Amino acid sequence: QVQLVESGGGLVQAGGSLRLSCAASGRTFSSRAMGWFRQAPGKEREFVAAITWSGGTTPYADSVKGRFTISRDNAKNTVYLQMNSLKPEDTAVYYCAAGPGATFFSRRDVSWYEYWGQGTQVTVSS
Repeated sequence: QVQLVESGGGLVQAGGSLRLSCAASGRTFSSRAMGWFRQAPGKEREFVAAITWSGGTTPYADSVKGRFTISRDNAKNTVYLQMNSLKPEDTAVYYCAAGPGATFFSRRDVSWYEYWGQGTQVTVSS
């Protein structure tokens, strides 16, 4: 199994930046696609970004494209989400997720991911 722990959330002003980290445990971390999702109160969990095991494919939601950057360091078993130019509408709990092992692609669908972290709160004030 894979355990995921997010960190780096907090309260920032609009236009500011945060860098989220997701520390993973498990022997097969490096072969898995990883994703970031977010969920605001009363809303469904939505896709933010994903990254393949090699880091070569990084799809983004249109709402964050150009502002957020996903990356991973397999040697450290960690995936990151750099968030710049934050907006109040980015306020949500952010979750990292691990996809099925031994895949060469990523998905945007929440249901595709096998493992989830507990989330970290990001609040952007105006």
